Amino acid sequence: MLFVFFCTDKAGRVGVRQENRTAHLAYLDQYGDKLFLAGPTLADDGTTMNGSLIILDLADLAEAKAFAAGDPYAKAGLFESVQIRPWKKARPPA
Repeated sequence: MLFVFFCTDKAGRVGVRQENRTAHLAYLDQYGDKLFLAGPTLADDGTTMNGSLIILDLADLAEAKAFAAGDPYAKAGLFESVQIRPWKKARPPA
């Protein structure tokens, strides 16, 4: 099942994001073909990263919660909030 992770950074934590980016990307890469997409959300200036959007194919909500807890960004205290929701791709058709 696909799960969407919508993560919002705490204000003023850009340095935490930068310090943990390499570890975060390596963590995502461990999921191989289970990773549907991932990328940062941006502030109104179009360049400042302020969160993350990740879609992963995981077995269940428990695995999704474990993924979120293990993310180096989460471990570093970057996120103000993390929303996890099951998701179904509708368009474009596969």
